[in-house]
Amino acid sequence: MRTSPGYSGLFRTPEFTPLFLSTAAQTAAQTLGGLALGTQVFRATGSPLLAAVSMFGPSLAQVVGATFLLSGADRLPPRATLTGVAVAFAAGTAVLAAPGLPVWAVLAVVLAQGLVASLGGGVRWGLLTEILSKERYLLGRSLFNMTSGLAQVAGFATGGVLVAVLSPSTALLLAALLYAGAALGLRLGLTARPPRASGRPSARVTWRANTLLWSSPARRWVYLALWVPNGLIVGCESLYVSYAPEAAGTLFACAALGMFAGDVTVGRLLAPARRARLGV
Repeated sequence: MRTSPGYSGLFRTPEFTPLFLSTAAQTAAQTLGGLALGTQVFRATGSPLLAAVSMFGPSLAQVVGATFLLSGADRLPPRATLTGVAVAFAAGTAVLAAPGLPVWAVLAVVLAQGLVASLGGGVRWGLLTEILSKERYLLGRSLFNMTSGLAQVAGFATGGVLVAVLSPSTALLLAALLYAGAALGLRLGLTARPPRASGRPSARVTWRANTLLWSSPARRWVYLALWVPNGLIVGCESLYVSYAPEAAGTLFACAALGMFAGDVTVGRLLAPARRARLGV
């Protein structure tokens, strides 16, 4: 089937729109819920460390999950997996909204969410390669990246207002509803597809693939170029709640807006040759 060029043509591609909207909703829910949870834990404990872990603990757990479980991204049915991940986050976030939840229980839910999320990214981007042609995949990823920045701006701004005017628990409940809406959109909007690979997920297969990816010097440099700056950024962001509790939402929203501006500038305004030189 022929589709129109540019971003508008992507939305004429079957299944792209529900995947796109559901991903945007999950990104907004993640930012909204993360800010609310970090604020809630900081108010209860006064600990910058616990506040940071409650917000960014899922990312740490994703590293563990990707180390042992990532082979499941090719061996699980995409629609069921993505819907299940969204449902798990909706349920977990609703639990986090419960008043008086002990900190150890908060951290347990957060880490469990991170392990579940370790499968989501691989399944999502693998599915996108099936929905879009090879020539249009990068355009689709570019749109996802830019929209992720806007969803983060909206999520953090909304979270800041809700936390200040109402309560962190209210913001967490709204995040849970966004996750539930994303799950419904994925279930109704995507077609049931078989897994891309046969066999059962296993740590051995995951390690074999990771070893292959890490064996290339060029890929290692690319990975480090992605990991180190992002790690430093997250290190700064992890202190926003404890540094300025009343303005954390504004700080997060400004950081997300800056990253969105960078994505647009590099992705749409710079020539490919210049992008390659400026990458370093």
